[in-house]
Amino acid sequence: MTDEIAEALEARTPAHFRALAHPFRHRLLFALGSGPATISQLATRLGAGKGTVAHHLKVLTEAGMARIAHTRQVRGGTEQYHERSYRRLVGGAGNSDTTTALLHAVAEELTGDPDPLLHLRHLRLTPAQAQRLRATLDDLVADAEEAGPDEPRYGVLVGLYRQTATPPAPSVRATP
Repeated sequence: MTDEIAEALEARTPAHFRALAHPFRHRLLFALGSGPATISQLATRLGAGKGTVAHHLKVLTEAGMARIAHTRQVRGGTEQYHERSYRRLVGGAGNSDTTTALLHAVAEELTGDPDPLLHLRHLRLTPAQAQRLRATLDDLVADAEEAGPDEPRYGVLVGLYRQTATPPAPSVRATP
């Protein structure tokens, strides 16, 4: 295909949520991030049957999250190479379903890394400070340069959210 891959895809439609609802499709999207691959190549890489890969790839394609990168003629047939349709996946604004699906996908991927960098910090910020931090983080991820295809792949998860008020802790009564 000659179309450029989109810089970002905002997950917000029912088709996106359906596509992100299955853990195998998370693995498939991560595998497609390595570059175009055939169903056979993906099945081998993921240790799954071709039928399973084809089914889940169809769901991703219908959701606009995967596409055919190019085709090639082999032994009287046509081999299709599939790729992700975006470079980065962005959670839909104000949609907890997207956030939940993305966090589940990342949690599954984190379990395979023996030394992930993961920090959770709560800060008191003015709205202007929060907006500047958001813009800085967004730019940092968007501007990160990719190394060559022989280099290892890393996942980057960046989040900034306004913490909801927590209910007061239940009172503890001492019994006489």
